[in-house]
Amino acid sequence: MHHRFPHLAQRMFNVPLALHPAKAEIVMAALADRLGIAHLFNAGAPVALGNFEMDEDDRAEDRAYLVQNGVAIIPVEGCLVQKLGSLRPYSGMTGYDGIRYNFLDAWNDDDVKAIVLDIDSPGGEVAGCFDLADTIFRARGRKPIWAMLNENAFSAAYAIASACDQISVPRTGGTGSIGVISMIADISKALSEGGITVNIIQFGARKADGSEVLPLSTEARARFQADVNTIGQLFVNTVARNRKLKASAVAAQQATTYLGQDGLRAGLADMVAAPDAAFRALLKSLKT
Repeated sequence: MHHRFPHLAQRMFNVPLALHPAKAEIVMAALADRLGIAHLFNAGAPVALGNFEMDEDDRAEDRAYLVQNGVAIIPVEGCLVQKLGSLRPYSGMTGYDGIRYNFLDAWNDDDVKAIVLDIDSPGGEVAGCFDLADTIFRARGRKPIWAMLNENAFSAAYAIASACDQISVPRTGGTGSIGVISMIADISKALSEGGITVNIIQFGARKADGSEVLPLSTEARARFQADVNTIGQLFVNTVARNRKLKASAVAAQQATTYLGQDGLRAGLADMVAAPDAAFRALLKSLKT
């Protein structure tokens, strides 16, 4: 796994993330501890994050989700990434590609009467998140689609949950963090103190914006902030549409996280229930 850490670092820095800040800090600390600052961006040959060796089960043509009492249960766990190359959570991550495949497979499966997203995630990459949320939202109406939190759905994970018909959250579970964060690393001082000078030759005034070996300029900061604002507004508008809330009310939450009942009061959940109780409620609704 050690050789994959630099590639993970490249996916975490200098790009917009829909990720709970506490999780982002933990990941950053872990990367720094394992690699040291100087190695965080030395990824060597380009290898896409998620190009992992898959289990034989992942290569099988049969469905990768559990069907119980006619309900497809699709796990959404850990950090969310655009492309994982696995139909199941792998190495603490779940890919939007796997969720999409499983969801559409279940949606088209005549033996499946309802779909459950079993979610416990702090969020993850922006790339691919809102396209998946739109896919789930447009699929409403044919069969029930429930998000059952076990325990949390923060940030990108909440964007996915919000696209479902119903959201249940345990008493100790969390919802929200409807916001975007981008961590622009600056290791120029550390390099200078280490006696290292990096000379950048560039074509185009903005080509080196966000480079970790240069201090972040005022112009670059303003440009990156504008990008984050655009994605943040997309997030707000998506949740507002999905949950039938006013965009101004969602924006006013300022990416707050909510515990259990507070999420219900904020309009981010429909019931406070443990996953097993929520599942029984879904089965009961299918019989009526």
